Amino acid sequence: MTTPAAFPDETGDDGSWQRQASAFRQWVSRDGSTPFPAVAGRYHLYVSLACPWAHRVVIMRALRGLEDAISMTIVDPERDERGWAIHPGEPGCTDDPVNGFVFLSEAYEATDPAFAGRYSVPVLWDIDEGLIVNNESADILRMLDVEFADVARRPQPTYYPADLAAEMDALMDDIYVRVNNGVYACGFAATQGAYDAAFADLFAGLDMLDDRLGSRRFLMGPALTEADIRLFTTLVRFDPVYVGHFKCNLRRIADYPHLSGYLRDVYQLPGVAGTVNLDHIRRHYYRTHGALNPSRIVPGGPQLDWDRPSGRDGLGATG
Repeated sequence: MTTPAAFPDETGDDGSWQRQASAFRQWVSRDGSTPFPAVAGRYHLYVSLACPWAHRVVIMRALRGLEDAISMTIVDPERDERGWAIHPGEPGCTDDPVNGFVFLSEAYEATDPAFAGRYSVPVLWDIDEGLIVNNESADILRMLDVEFADVARRPQPTYYPADLAAEMDALMDDIYVRVNNGVYACGFAATQGAYDAAFADLFAGLDMLDDRLGSRRFLMGPALTEADIRLFTTLVRFDPVYVGHFKCNLRRIADYPHLSGYLRDVYQLPGVAGTVNLDHIRRHYYRTHGALNPSRIVPGGPQLDWDRPSGRDGLGATG
């Protein structure tokens, strides 16, 4: 039996969630090999603190110390049929000092008047050219780490070390399919079969990660990497939102012996906790997805304590 899909254009014939591809994939370069040089003051980010894909970019900007080099607008967490809105008067939201946009859709329309997809965050905007350079979070994450290093307050260490790149890429691909996108595959499944398959894959992925983290502090060893940033933004939303709203309820992250401490460990790293806005996260999911939560009531729980000791210091330093 098929139920009404939350996003019909991104739902397959079998009821499975099929995320749209990012439309803008141009590259900012450190060495000047592309039309978009990595210089301070030229680019602006549009992000949502509610969205895990945008959140990973916000974390990298903070870790690298790029706040002065790349300006940023935080959109309203409650998205409607018009897309992401810019409401600087709302708690946790900021204005658009670059364009004065009221909706993020204006950035898409300015770049491509024929754009017909879903308006997604994050967006990396070129102030000089007046267009979107890139709206793929994985690309922007890597650019902030590698390409903008010369204008960063903290250019080292790299979060994508060359000697770990091949292993990291394979692991991050697996985490994306089973976990990052897997929670959405559960939540937006329109058939029981699609949900069951995604559910099994998600928890097999989490079980694998919990086992991996039993012997190492971070996913690749003693130092934080891009892989950890990608995983963290899903884990931090899991118990507050995905367990109930997306029906990912076999186990909570709090029930995993290693993932639970790992979540607290990353959260407590300098610069990370300040990027987590639980009010935006809860309001976005529970008030935006009317097909999943018609009442749009936002739950008051669960009670969380990410500040207590992680118990993982003995597994190595951050590097």
